[in-house]
Amino acid sequence: MANGWSVFIGLAIIIAMCVAAWVFAPKGENQVLWRSSLILSFVSCYLMWAITFLAQLNPLIEPRRSDLREKYIHH
Repeated sequence: MANGWSVFIGLAIIIAMCVAAWVFAPKGENQVLWRSSLILSFVSCYLMWAITFLAQLNPLIEPRRSDLREKYIHH
């Protein structure tokens, strides 16, 4: 089951991938382009995943059913 630690574990993995992209980027005149493209891609994917994960973990609006009678609703 997913919990709050998943975000920090994912962050550690993304940091490791960013460091690897920085170190192992192909040498040449396009080295800066490779580095920035890979790091921006990793960070963007992580942010999208983290926002979606956290939104599902704690929704802002509580779901409500309107078709239940009051005597069946448990408070």
